[in-house]
Amino acid sequence: MSDSAGLQFVSSFAFEAMQKVDVGRLAALSDPELRLLLPCLVRMALCAPADQSQTWAQDKKLILRLLSGVEAVNSVVALLSVDFHALEQDARKEQQLRHKAGGSNGESILVSQLQHGLTLEFEHSDPLRRLRLTLSELLAIMNKVTDSNGEFFLKSSELFESPVYLEEVADVLCILQAELPSLLPIVDVAEALLHVRNGDWFLCLLVANVPDSFNEVCKGLIKNGERQDEESVGGRRRTEALRQLCQMNPSQALNIRAMVVEECHLPGLGVALTLDYKPDTADEAVSPLVSYVSGLLLGTNSKVRTWFSMFIRNGQQRKRESSSVLWQMRRQLLLELVAILPRSRSIHVPNVNDMEDGGGSGYSGLREEHVVKASALLRLYCALMGIAGLRPTDEEAEQLLQLMTSRPPATPAGVRFVSLSFCKLLAFPTLVSTPEQEQLMVMWLSWMIKEEEYFESAAGVSASFGEMLLLVAMYFHSNQLSSIIELVCSTLGMKIAIKPSSLNKMKTIFTQEIFTEQVVTAHAVRVAVTNSLSANITGFLPIHCIYQLLRSRAFTKHKVSIKDWIYRQLCETTTPIHTQLIPLIDVYINSILTPASKANPEATNQPITEQEILNVFQSSQGDGSRGGRQRYSITTQLLILYYILSYEENLLASTKQLALMQRKPKSYSAALMDQIPIKYLVTQAQGLQQELGGLHSALLRLLATNYPHLCLVEDWVCEEEVTGTLPLLRRMMLPTNTCRYTQSQLHQAFQKLPSSSPRLMRILEHLTLLSPGDLIPYAEALTASMALLLEPAVPRRLMQTLNKLWMVLNTVMPRRLWVMTVNALQPSAKLLGQQKYTQNDLMVDPLIVLRCDHRVYRCPPLMDIVLHMLNGYLTASKAYLQCHLKETADFDRQNQTVSNVGAPGQADTPEVTREELKNALLAAQDSAAVQILLEICLPTSEEQQLGANTESLLRSNLGPAPDKTKPGSQGPTARVDVGDAEPEGGLFSDLREVQCLICCLLHQMFIADPNIAKLVHFQGYPRALLPLTVAGIPSIHICLDFIPELLAQPQLEKQTFAIQLLSHLCTQYALPKSLCVARLAISVMGTLLTVLSRAKRFTFFMPTLPCLVAFCQAFPPLYDDVAALLVQVGQVCASDVATKVRDMDPFIARFQSLKEKPQAAVVPGGRSSEPTPMAAEDLGGADPDVQLCYCIEATFMDIISSTLHGL
Repeated sequence: MSDSAGLQFVSSFAFEAMQKVDVGRLAALSDPELRLLLPCLVRMALCAPADQSQTWAQDKKLILRLLSGVEAVNSVVALLSVDFHALEQDARKEQQLRHKAGGSNGESILVSQLQHGLTLEFEHSDPLRRLRLTLSELLAIMNKVTDSNGEFFLKSSELFESPVYLEEVADVLCILQAELPSLLPIVDVAEALLHVRNGDWFLCLLVANVPDSFNEVCKGLIKNGERQDEESVGGRRRTEALRQLCQMNPSQALNIRAMVVEECHLPGLGVALTLDYKPDTADEAVSPLVSYVSGLLLGTNSKVRTWFSMFIRNGQQRKRESSSVLWQMRRQLLLELVAILPRSRSIHVPNVNDMEDGGGSGYSGLREEHVVKASALLRLYCALMGIAGLRPTDEEAEQLLQLMTSRPPATPAGVRFVSLSFCKLLAFPTLVSTPEQEQLMVMWLSWMIKEEEYFESAAGVSASFGEMLLLVAMYFHSNQLSSIIELVCSTLGMKIAIKPSSLNKMKTIFTQEIFTEQVVTAHAVRVAVTNSLSANITGFLPIHCIYQLLRSRAFTKHKVSIKDWIYRQLCETTTPIHTQLIPLIDVYINSILTPASKANPEATNQPITEQEILNVFQSSQGDGSRGGRQRYSITTQLLILYYILSYEENLLASTKQLALMQRKPKSYSAALMDQIPIKYLVTQAQGLQQELGGLHSALLRLLATNYPHLCLVEDWVCEEEVTGTLPLLRRMMLPTNTCRYTQSQLHQAFQKLPSSSPRLMRILEHLTLLSPGDLIPYAEALTASMALLLEPAVPRRLMQTLNKLWMVLNTVMPRRLWVMTVNALQPSAKLLGQQKYTQNDLMVDPLIVLRCDHRVYRCPPLMDIVLHMLNGYLTASKAYLQCHLKETADFDRQNQTVSNVGAPGQADTPEVTREELKNALLAAQDSAAVQILLEICLPTSEEQQLGANTESLLRSNLGPAPDKTKPGSQGPTARVDVGDAEPEGGLFSDLREVQCLICCLLHQMFIADPNIAKLVHFQGYPRALLPLTVAGIPSIHICLDFIPELLAQPQLEKQTFAIQLLSHLCTQYALPKSLCVARLAISVMGTLLTVLSRAKRFTFFMPTLPCLVAFCQAFPPLYDDVAALLVQVGQVCASDVATKVRDMDPFIARFQSLKEKPQAAVVPGGRSSEPTPMAAEDLGGADPDVQLCYCIEATFMDIISSTLHGL
């Protein structure tokens, strides 16, 4: 507002005195300054105060003394003598009249017809008329502002423009607002004053006389302001008015600036206030302007960023004006930039008229105290150019280039400055426009390469600009321009739109003049590894460079070995794991297995040697050396483990391609894998998942693929029990000074069993309180003496405690533990022969586990361990054979193809055969294990003598067994009543417990692979085990799916086994599906009756006819079909012996009667009215058909009896 340039504004000193009512400061004001504050001071002196203290009375006297020397006081006093109530009523009437008239300047109630202009009327009027004239004019402006709908206008008002009466008009305005606050809200008055000339001066006087309204007025003006203030006259006038207000009250300038940002209005005001701001203590690092503009453009608020960017873009489109806030800001930034430049031969400080003139060159190093400020300026200019779209002038571009190519001291801040300068060159290559500037840039880049190592050592930082320079060079060589853009944006900390085509000039300079690919690879290998590499070390490190060179295959192309560097870096890692380590290992493995080109298949990197791997794990073998200090961190060991597992997996996946290239990289030996504590390391990683990032999940994936026996579900469940809250609390309660037992003490206690049982129990109970890791040293002593627990008189509690300790050790060292346990449980004859199995032996033949001491079969705690190992080795054997097949198949097929040239159609035959052989071997292996386990379930001869048979063990669950006739017997066996007493120790015997453990394992195996169940039942097993398997294996119901197929087999033994199995299944699972299969079985029996010879008929029907009782008991609707079948069998038998035995007709008649009237055959009480059939021993010489007839009659009676019992 240039129209008020010659007027005197209220000073900040005077405003602070008014704000604090500091009479001493008011007395120090000059008369012109005091004249501006008269309305408030006069009202203060004349109005009755609320403060009645003596101090205020004294201050009031001083104020009166001050006012007595000012001539204009009388006119102010006269203004205060008016009846303001009547004045307010007239004003409101006029407002209503204006509202009805639509705002037109018609008749006025406040002012009658004017004879002269407003100025002359004001001069000749009394105080009341002056108030009416001013109030009428002000209300007219306020009404027009209300009706303008935000469009700015400048009201020409003679009253507010006459320089002679400005002070009198200001007095009237202040008195009116003070006395009529409800009619004239100060915010509305302030808004109206913006539309008249000298409005900013009137506004400052009004606020100075009501100092408490400062924040309210500023907030209202900002809220009603424009989003872009320099776009309109109204915006510029509003900005200037608020700027004057803040100059009057500078302590609130930053608060007003915060309001501007919050509302996203008047961006020029925020910059202007920052330019006007003079902090009490100057910050040598960063100026207020740099901080403010950087905060707007680099903050997290996208709305603010967009708003300020629009201010920059719009400001550039207008012709440059010296009064423009944007150009004032740019001039100030340039002055700050020039001020910190190194000493120059021709530094030219620009002014408003020649900002576009060229600057000088030639400089020395950047001073240390200016480095941080220089970095802040660089980021600010990047934000202005990249985000806000600022187009630098030639002067700005020249000075920026001078600053970017300066050489800072070797400090962390200096490293940061060089990195920012380098990225700014990449982001804005247009700053380099002349050959001289290009030469300057090349010299500076050469200096970077030369000084990088010194900077890193002198500054004491791990991430220097040398790695970034190397990384960019690699990106340029591999044409990964998008990666360079990401790198630049990440370093600068802002998202900038960079066109890939703009990097062509820099790419040429890098790839042809500074960094050729060979220079890059040679330099990268010499770069030192980062010590204690972790995610806490930010920035661009040597690992980023090596990773990119590995991806581009630069090392193999130029025959540079990188294996040692990668190994050293993996050994120098710690938690939290750096995010680049896993990708580095992956790309390194790929470079080992895949040649850089087909023309040169030997161009690959070397793998890490087995000895180097062993060195990493030498202190984590899980043996007695555990107590020693670990040389390598857990992070290093986990990364090496990930490398080995991933290498083996990728090697198997690449066998086909490697075979075509006649390459076979070496696989790591099984001996090496046996010495790595895989499960222990994975368990450790589970507790460090937050620090390891995705490494733990990657290891689990590799284990599940290559070592499935280490990922058994029951092992995970057991681990939860070992590492849960309760075991942790037990260990916390363990005193630190408790007695600690050695391995030798444990071994001696085992050797003296059973006399040492109490002492051994104390030692084992103490060991249960140890953590799995602390228990590892005792593993060998525990497993070596396991066989001693099989001796008589050893307490059961010892075995159970040992089982518990074994399961704990299994969570950290399963593979080594299994081998030691298998060797320890060998029969005594083998132990004397010193035969020791290896891990490979057990994976090739898992059934070795079951070749243990036969006493183990009746020791449930140890049998539980054996079954656990068996399950693990069966799983491991599948993975081993699959791996072996992949390792050799492609190479064998390649050799087959080469040797059988000219024999088409035969190349794929070996492959199919190998796969079939593998599947057949696995099926035979699993079925053999199941058959052996089922055989173990059979009672021995001694147990049979004690009465422990399988039927008695399960009769409590099944009721009477349907099969009561032994195959080949000479007659029906005697039936045992359901109420017979259980043999002593039946349900609680060792045999019963072993049977439960075996059935549990078989249940899991059948669920995992139903084909095993099918194969085992097609092979068959002792009929005496059927009650046990059907009741003890819940998943055996799947046999219903293939029993029809089993019935269709040509062998009578299999058909007989199928019907006997079905009878038990129908009793256990009375399902609709069972009913259908039972109908089928009855139909098959009827069909076989017509085709079997006499001898085969006897062999088939004698064991299967009793099964019909179970069918009828489970499914009563089958009674008719069964009865018909029995009668038909009886008729066939009778016809065969009709010529031999004359009394067979009564048998047939009795069968018909039993079929038609079964109730008549049983007297009340459930007993048969017929004579009891002859005992089997009495029929020893009887005809087979006669025996079959008696069997049919017994079956009839059993069916009738079971039916009546059911009723």
